Amino acid sequence: MRVISYNLRKHQASGELVDLARDFEIDALCLQECDTSDLPDTVGPLHLADATRGNRLGLAIYYRQDRFTAHGTRTFALKKSLHDMVLAPAHERLIGTRVRDNETDHELVIASFHAAPLTATNSLRRNQIHAAHAELLGMGTGLMTLMVGDFNYPFFTKSLTEHVKNSGYELSLSDRRTYTRYKVFKGHFDFATSLGLNIEKVETLPRGASDHLPILVSAEYGQESTPTQETPSS
Repeated sequence: MRVISYNLRKHQASGELVDLARDFEIDALCLQECDTSDLPDTVGPLHLADATRGNRLGLAIYYRQDRFTAHGTRTFALKKSLHDMVLAPAHERLIGTRVRDNETDHELVIASFHAAPLTATNSLRRNQIHAAHAELLGMGTGLMTLMVGDFNYPFFTKSLTEHVKNSGYELSLSDRRTYTRYKVFKGHFDFATSLGLNIEKVETLPRGASDHLPILVSAEYGQESTPTQETPSS
């Protein structure tokens, strides 16, 4: 399974999506800072599962219909930072789509996440990450999960790795930095967290029009993961 996560920098990099989807032969595309009122139904071979509605610049998920069948998408509001409350309210910072693999019958949740900006504390972002994982678990008991996005967490990632591990998830950084716009804040901003999946690699892709570089996550189903027979949630 190949998934790209990309923060579009206020939708400025939206013109790159078709090429990314085709050139890297991805199965899903998770977006942050996209203009949800200006999203096409399809991006190359990918179909729009859904997007957030609470704010114009939000999150979206696309998936390959010949690979997956979608069984519902949910959006979630997470604890707000002062920045969210005063300057630019962000009502929804997480979107998850439950899909079934048409070939293997495995079910999983694919999610796009956008943490509070750097003006917030790492403690708040850890709270958001923990809450996001809990919300995704609520989409189906025992489902494999891949959450990708802009975590806004360039420092102290080792402690974050332990925090994520304590909640049962694994955190994966990409092979190169994903944000280099400012000298002070260079680093890994865009991550993947996973449950029940084997993350083979996370690659940082070439720079486009965004201040973030897209990441490509390559994952396989865990050896202990078996197709679930649970009725999909709506």
